[in-house]
Amino acid sequence: MVTHKLVVAEIAGLHLRPAGKISEVSLHFQCKVQIKKGDQIANAKSVLGLLAARVQQGDEIEVICDGVDEKEALKAVVQAIQEGFELQSQ
Repeated sequence: MVTHKLVVAEIAGLHLRPAGKISEVSLHFQCKVQIKKGDQIANAKSVLGLLAARVQQGDEIEVICDGVDEKEALKAVVQAIQEGFELQSQ
């Protein structure tokens, strides 16, 4: 299992467009890809799951990848998140 934490800087938070992009990228990998916000964990392969997490500006999120291609998935998903909206990496 590999993880990476980020703080959401985008005023709109995690909305439909970046959620779709994150989901699309996540679906290319066999491993489990999740986004954690507080105690809530969302399946990153599900747009609705990501939207249900209600990630807002200032929230710290953690990308969690677990499985055979976890390192590649983590790199790709973090990049997709950073391109989807501005984030501060921690």
